[in-house]
Amino acid sequence: MDKLSGSFVSLISKQGITAVAIAVVLCIIIALFNKKKGRKMSTKTVVAIGVGAALYAALSAISIPVGPNTSFRIAIALLPIFGAFFGPAAGFLIGFIGHALNDAFMYGNIWWSWVFLSAMMGLFGGFVCFDRKFDPLNGICTKVHIGLMYLWSLIGMFVGSVIAYLGDVYLYGEPSEKLFVQITAANLSNLVVIAVIGIPAVILIAKSKARNQGLKKDF
Repeated sequence: MDKLSGSFVSLISKQGITAVAIAVVLCIIIALFNKKKGRKMSTKTVVAIGVGAALYAALSAISIPVGPNTSFRIAIALLPIFGAFFGPAAGFLIGFIGHALNDAFMYGNIWWSWVFLSAMMGLFGGFVCFDRKFDPLNGICTKVHIGLMYLWSLIGMFVGSVIAYLGDVYLYGEPSEKLFVQITAANLSNLVVIAVIGIPAVILIAKSKARNQGLKKDF
């Protein structure tokens, strides 16, 4: 292994370790917060976070360029899916860990402002779970819930975009004009993936569960 390859591997290792360390800290903070509120993160949710983050990192390698340093990624569909099934904390961690790991191992550098864009989409994608009647795994997903999933996803994209913009402009010194083009292209592609794949997948799973249980739901 030459010096250049060794330096690249070393950089990847450092970035990967940093991403994992931050993710562990976030998991501990969220777990302590849930414990304080009398809620425990179930083993199923912990496993879902691990699986979801790994899938997000792996699928993010499949991308189609749509703008400067911006690409169309089907991995985005995982954020509203896991968020809807396992809640906002899981959605946040899957977006955060998955994006950070993909950046570390694909590019050798983590662009943290964009990591938070994915994290925010996962976080807000799980806010539909605050409606206690929403239970897609038991076939309960009404038209109101569907509307809420789209609404929260849009809000998540907006909040994440603001963070990405401010982070890139004020922390990384990127040109604001370039950021406007990047964020616009990213949001358009993310909206297509979420609207055509992510949320419809949740609806289809809920319908399937409803049929299996012999329930009639308002879709």
